[in-house]
Amino acid sequence: MPTETERTGEQIDILLVEPNPGDSRLFEEQFTDAKLLNTIHIVSDGDSALDFLHQRNEYADEPCPDIVLLEPQLPGKSGIDVLSELKNDPVLAEIPVIVLTSSDAGEKIVQSHGLEADTYMQKPVEPEDFVEFVRSIEEFWFAIVQTSSQ
Repeated sequence: MPTETERTGEQIDILLVEPNPGDSRLFEEQFTDAKLLNTIHIVSDGDSALDFLHQRNEYADEPCPDIVLLEPQLPGKSGIDVLSELKNDPVLAEIPVIVLTSSDAGEKIVQSHGLEADTYMQKPVEPEDFVEFVRSIEEFWFAIVQTSSQ
């Protein structure tokens, strides 16, 4: 498995766990337009997210993501349940998770369950704000790569 440093010039696999199809489309469009090399995979519920992360069922041939963007409010298994399973699995715990919040309260709700994401970002409301949001994700990713290469 390549180190973070070796992957900087390679494609980054991003798993977006987002139940809103409109937001998913905006995320996908903005990530496609970003300069960051990436492939975005989208699932809309917690059960599918866990299947994707564990590479099982219909996602058996999908790559393990390099980063997860996680909406905490999901149909079925919640984002908090997904985060809990990720952080308690020795293999998956290393995947950086960005919890997408709709307000400052979202971070406190996740933390109230005794869980900690790698970072929290407020989900953009307006389509034009998605560009800045994608830049924030890009900066976060490069900070991880830079930290791990030191």
